[in-house]
Amino acid sequence: MAFRIFLAGASGVIGQRLIPRLVQEGHVVGGMTRSAGKTELLGNLGAEAILCDVFDRAALIEAVVGFRPDIILNQLTDLPDDVTKIGDYAERNARIRTEGNQNLIEAARKSGSSKILAQSVAWQLPDGPDALAVAELEASVLAEGGVVLSYGQFYGPGTYNEQQPADPRVHIDRAAQRTVEVLDEPTGVVVIID
Repeated sequence: MAFRIFLAGASGVIGQRLIPRLVQEGHVVGGMTRSAGKTELLGNLGAEAILCDVFDRAALIEAVVGFRPDIILNQLTDLPDDVTKIGDYAERNARIRTEGNQNLIEAARKSGSSKILAQSVAWQLPDGPDALAVAELEASVLAEGGVVLSYGQFYGPGTYNEQQPADPRVHIDRAAQRTVEVLDEPTGVVVIID
């Protein structure tokens, strides 16, 4: 069955791998990015580019309602290109997982979209804002009858780990393929690891 999929985080490392796979399966993808410079890339990958910031609640609701998705796929993170700076981004990444995710849930409700799938992690984060944000994201997605995509640490081209990191891990291409395969999973947590 083909779905209309609103992909938040479309220009990210997994988003760029998801779009061609989703399109190949017959799905229509609305790829959201907050960067005008990435809209051409998303179009070239096969998505309808949607320029929108997840923190602009009104614009996000308008974009989602206008796209009329069957599924909202939240692959948003706010991480630096340089892995050594990851600690500096903890508050920003926590905000996108809490406020950003809540805005997507609100947009899903307003659009009548019945399903949300959201990226999470398959390992224990140290106590702090990121761990609290992940717990909040997971609880809010499950409360909506959605699916938590609990990924191992990504490795492969374009990720922080070109080689295999410690477990739990998942190759970025396998992560993208498994995500496409679980679009119609019932509510719950789906662990995606090698």
